[in-house]
Amino acid sequence: MKLNSSNLTTLDRPKHYYLWLWVGIVAVVLTSEIVARLGGEMLWFQEVGYLYMYWRRLAIQIGLGGTVLAIALVYLFRNLQIAQKLKYADLPSDSSQRAQLKYQIKAQFRPNDPQSLALRTQVRNQVSAAFKYVPTSLRLRWLLPLVLGLSFLICLLVIHYGQVAIAPITQWQTTLNQSSIAPPALFRPELISQLIQTLTETRLAVLTFGVAIAMLVYPQFLLRAIAVLISVFTAWVISRQWMRIIPYFQPTSFERTEPVFNQDLSFYIFNLPTLEILEFGLVGICLYGFIAVFLTYLLSGNSLSEGKFIGISHNQQRHLYGLGGVLMLVVSFSYWLNRYELLYSPRGVSYGASYTDIVVQLPVYTGLSILALAIAGYLILRWLKFHRQPVSRKPIFASIAIYLLMAIGLGVGLPSTVQSLIVQPNELAREQPYIKRTIAFTREAFGLESIDTQVFNPQGKLTEQLIQKNDLTVRNIRLWDKQPLLATNRQLQQIRLYYSFPDADIDRYTITEENLATTPNSQQQVLIAARELDYAVVPLEAQTWVNQHLIYTHGYGFTLSPVNRVGAGGLPEYFIKDIGATAGSPLTTSSKGIRNSIPIGQPRIYYGENTNTYVMTGTKVKELDYPSDNDNVYNIYDGRGGISLNSFWRRILFSKYLNDWRMAVTPEFLPDTKLMFRRNIRQRIKAIAPFLRYDSDPYLVAADAKSQPDDPNSLYWIVDAYTTSDRYPYSDIANEGINYIRDSVKVVIDAYHGTVNFYIAEPRDPMIRTWAKIFPELFKPLSAMPEALRQHLRYPVDLFSIQSERLMTYHMTDPQVFYNREDQWQIPNEVYGDKPRPVEPYYLITSLPSVPFEEFILLLPFTPKQRTNLVAWLAARSDGENYGKLLLYTFPKQILVYGTEQIEARINQDPIISQQISLWNRQGSRVIQGNLLIIPIEQSLLYVEPIYLESTQNKLPTLVRVVVAYENQIVMAQTLPQAIAAIFKPEAEVTSPIVRPVNSP
Repeated sequence: MKLNSSNLTTLDRPKHYYLWLWVGIVAVVLTSEIVARLGGEMLWFQEVGYLYMYWRRLAIQIGLGGTVLAIALVYLFRNLQIAQKLKYADLPSDSSQRAQLKYQIKAQFRPNDPQSLALRTQVRNQVSAAFKYVPTSLRLRWLLPLVLGLSFLICLLVIHYGQVAIAPITQWQTTLNQSSIAPPALFRPELISQLIQTLTETRLAVLTFGVAIAMLVYPQFLLRAIAVLISVFTAWVISRQWMRIIPYFQPTSFERTEPVFNQDLSFYIFNLPTLEILEFGLVGICLYGFIAVFLTYLLSGNSLSEGKFIGISHNQQRHLYGLGGVLMLVVSFSYWLNRYELLYSPRGVSYGASYTDIVVQLPVYTGLSILALAIAGYLILRWLKFHRQPVSRKPIFASIAIYLLMAIGLGVGLPSTVQSLIVQPNELAREQPYIKRTIAFTREAFGLESIDTQVFNPQGKLTEQLIQKNDLTVRNIRLWDKQPLLATNRQLQQIRLYYSFPDADIDRYTITEENLATTPNSQQQVLIAARELDYAVVPLEAQTWVNQHLIYTHGYGFTLSPVNRVGAGGLPEYFIKDIGATAGSPLTTSSKGIRNSIPIGQPRIYYGENTNTYVMTGTKVKELDYPSDNDNVYNIYDGRGGISLNSFWRRILFSKYLNDWRMAVTPEFLPDTKLMFRRNIRQRIKAIAPFLRYDSDPYLVAADAKSQPDDPNSLYWIVDAYTTSDRYPYSDIANEGINYIRDSVKVVIDAYHGTVNFYIAEPRDPMIRTWAKIFPELFKPLSAMPEALRQHLRYPVDLFSIQSERLMTYHMTDPQVFYNREDQWQIPNEVYGDKPRPVEPYYLITSLPSVPFEEFILLLPFTPKQRTNLVAWLAARSDGENYGKLLLYTFPKQILVYGTEQIEARINQDPIISQQISLWNRQGSRVIQGNLLIIPIEQSLLYVEPIYLESTQNKLPTLVRVVVAYENQIVMAQTLPQAIAAIFKPEAEVTSPIVRPVNSP
């Protein structure tokens, strides 16, 4: 065979061919994924009218990530390249080879040749640097633990940054209602022990130690690979933190300063988070750069195989001086930021900077920052003016030793000593000014300082005339709780298996109907529940692609029931129910007054709380509209929602975007076909404005708020959106992870068209003003919201619950009372079903004391800590110009006001009532004791609890009794009017209620 080289080329060609084939396949897959993702998101944002926001956010994220990635890669790779040049060359494997190398150098030397003389001098210097061991050399017993420790530290650094990079993905999937990605944790000494504890899993520990050992064998490749990983992780994390970074460039003053550093609060809300993220990136990059270069030098010259390291050369020292100086600059910056983070210190009896933090910790952090800056300056000076002669390293070692002693002794030991020996023996006197700050700033951050506090002194003088005077309040006392009504709806109003009622919401409507009140127009408190389509419960045999995406596309209608009415057999009475035409209405209505008062329009729900599938409308297959008798009614969507699939390329793009190849090949599409995805309203609004925190309870509204005259839709979702922060100074942070909140935005989503509008409800909030600067096209003023929708705004339960939780402690404004916790409150318990649970905030239509008219309020009672009598109740107003006002009514401490647990005890201890409940619980049924409501009327309190009966076989709750308690009487009757009449008008009793006295303890 002739010419072996040509044969080798022919044999090698398939290897190169398949290699490039795989590279091409990977490139095509990645390109198609990126194009599909960008194209799909761009068309979706264009559909909802916020394409500019998508481009702006994308540009910000790419700009942040790209800039950080480029800087990190250039910094790390340049320093690793310098280290490769300056490291010792690998020594020959044995002494004979070294002698042979020296002999060859000597043999090539020609005395009279200047070029040969220069070459010999150069080689001799290299050999001297390679073979001559200096006194600072490390033996194997010190070298091996050192290099293993450094490589293991690198592994921990990679693990931490990898965890932080992966965390946003899991956070996005599990907490859609959160306002932003959590701030990244810094790689600090206390974190190392936590990371070591995570290595208890055998596989992870083996992998970590395996990589650490491999780093000693293949340092050049692995250190470069880890440099890429660290850079990518850091760039990804910072790009994901854009919501905490861009407000830095558009801050809005709070016009309020804090007393320690005299900084405007905007510095802590907008600037400090950005500086902390910058610190996170700098620590990882600079620390890894220093360790990687140091490890490169330690492993050079076959140090492990030779059993000793010959020492750091002059050029290597200069390089490490430069890297060490940069690292100490970062340490100085980190300690400087720690000074501001003292305002969130948990040390002491109150949240925020305490006596020890201000008197001891603050000067220590300042000193450590200045000392680290001085060390950094000295190291950088040594790097800039490094000379060839040896220079003593004692100043460097001494300064670093002093720094470590200060960091450990003064930074950790001294504050603990002062706290134990000086503060705790006289804690109240030392901490009193700091307790005042915590109380003031916490009340400001949660809007508690605007609460109007009044004394409510129950007179016990409620009469029949006062009951009649407050007829609107009495007629709106809620007898139907959400859970029993939903259980009844699922039995009576679900119609078909594929419908569901995921939630029911309390609202009020002005209804024109003579039998509701003496006045024809009156507010009626109602429960409204959307009948949504739940494809997950469709039988498996019917779960085909066509059914899922072309036929089962939307829910239909809603139920509306008054909270105070009971129909035949103890079931709810419905104003609006069923599916079917009644006097031209697509839903069954109870009267003409209801049809005139509540707009129904076409009640199709394409966007809701349970719409988690993507669908295509306008296809050859008609959509299931609603069932009718033995047949089904079908419909074709004619709304404005959806993305047009009028081209083959769009079909290909979305088949890739949704990973659904059937979209590309189905013959059912028409030129008018539209794709609807991200139909879940929570996901929809979160995708548009992820920097807001959303209330967990969207509510449905039926209102005439048409944007176009011929628009048939009347169903809208309203969601409260909050601006939140965890950086408000001195403000107490609790389970929610925030210490500042404002109900700044109301979001309205069209249930038929899918349009989304954001309205600013709190224009004085500096945070929403900053976001309005960043995205000026996103927000509209509240005055732009249709009046028909503004009438249904309500104070949100989530915000009210957070404020109530803070108020239980921070109603105490006196530092000594706060320190002693002598007036701590708690939320009382009630019996629901047959188990105790905390009372939840509830809506009422009632007249507040000193307010001459009824209004829609949110109410929650309080009891003293470890006590059961009422001490106060908090009310939030929701109507008109009074929206958002909070009123706190406190009871005089010298009188006893019954709490919910005391009333529940009286009910369950009554021999006749408990006997009746026990009897019902035996006969294949279960008694459910509903919410115990406290109704303020005039200067008195009325307690009302509904009693439901539910079969153990078929969960269809019915209202069987109503318990009313007032002063020293408890009445159980079949209806609320009967129970009230038995107390206030006993001579007019028609049935015999159960009346039992309640004696004061």
